[in-house]
This record gives sequence, C-alpha cells and structure tokens, in this order.
Amino acid sequence: MNMYSVVPNPEMTGWTVKLEDVAPEHQYESQTEAIEEAKRLAKENTPSVVKVLDHDHNVTDEMKF
Repeated sequence: MNMYSVVPNPEMTGWTVKLEDVAPEHQYESQTEAIEEAKRLAKENTPSVVKVLDHDHNVTDEMKF
C-alpha cells in the first residue's frame, strides 16, 4: 500500500506532499491544494492512504483509496 503524507514544510510557508514520508513529491502554497494533489495521486495508485499532519506532525486526517 502506498502512503502519501501532507505536511507543512519546515519554514511553515507551504505544504508538501510526500510518498512514503521520504522525499518531497510536490510543494503547494495551501494545505487544501496539497490535500487535493495527494488524493489524486492516491486514487491513481490504489491501494493507497493519505495522511494529513499538522505542524507538530500529529495525524489530523486519514483517507484510504
């Protein structure tokens, strides 16, 4: 199963979509844009899960595809 994470970047100036929480895949200005892209990627690569993390890296939302 693929795992995509949506996390704030270290400077807290944007949001990053990562595959398997390793390397950044894409950078976005808003959390909404990042979540939409992560969902799109997850749907294209099922089975997948999308985890949205807050600034403290706590999971705030999880979606399975």
